[in-house]
Amino acid sequence: MCAEAVELAREAAEQAAHPHPLGAYLGLVTEADRLVTHLFESREPGYPGWRWGVTVTRAARARYVTVDEVALTPGPDALLAPDWVPWSKRLRPGDMGPGDLLPTEGDDPRLEAGFVSDAPETEPAEVASELGLGRPRVLAWVGLQDAADRWEEHYGPRTPMAQAAPASCVSCGFLLPMAGALRQAFGVCANEFSPADGHVVSLAYGCGGHSEAAVMPEPQVPAPPVIDHLGADPL
Repeated sequence: MCAEAVELAREAAEQAAHPHPLGAYLGLVTEADRLVTHLFESREPGYPGWRWGVTVTRAARARYVTVDEVALTPGPDALLAPDWVPWSKRLRPGDMGPGDLLPTEGDDPRLEAGFVSDAPETEPAEVASELGLGRPRVLAWVGLQDAADRWEEHYGPRTPMAQAAPASCVSCGFLLPMAGALRQAFGVCANEFSPADGHVVSLAYGCGGHSEAAVMPEPQVPAPPVIDHLGADPL
C-alpha cells in the first residue's frame, strides 16, 4: 500500500514545492517495513539534480497510508556546496591583516613549554630572559624543521638565483648572523639591492649582490706627457 501511494506523495510534494512546478516521478526507496520514500524531480531554481522525497507510512493494521515527511534532498548528480574546511586549514601565509588575531592551539606541535621562573628578580631568570627563554612557549623541533624547510624553499641553494650566484651567503659581508638553534644554517640578508633583503636566507644561498662578487677595476693612470726638449715652438 505504501508503494502504491504515489498520488498521495505527489500531492504532498506539490504543496511543498509551490509555487514551483513538480518534476517527473523518479521511483521509490523502501526504508523499512511499511515505510517508503517516493522521489520526484525538483525544478527549484538553483537546485539542479535535487529531488523531493516524500516518506509515507502505514501503521500496523491501519487501512490508510499517511505522509510522514517531505524534504528536498540531493540526488547523485546534485550541485552541492564544497565540504567545510576549518579556518585553521584555510588560512594561508599573508592572509593576516592589521587587527587580525590568530590564536595558537594549546597542543600546537610547533611549540613546547619554555622556561618561566617563578622568581623573576633572581639572577637565573634574568639570564633566561636575555637568552630568549623567558617565554611561556618556545619553538619545538617540529617548528624549527618547518621553518627551515620554508626558508630553504624560497632562499635556499636549489633556487635559480643561488644556482647562478658567484658565491654563497656564508662568505658575504651583508649577512647578519642569527642566534639560536638555526644559526649554523641561516642568516639575514642586509643588502638593500639583493632580492633577499630583510629575509632569512640559507648560508648556501647566494645572489649577484654578494659583497665579493666582483672587484671594481682600479682607475687607469694616464701616461705622462711627452715633452720635446730639443725643439722650440715659434712665438
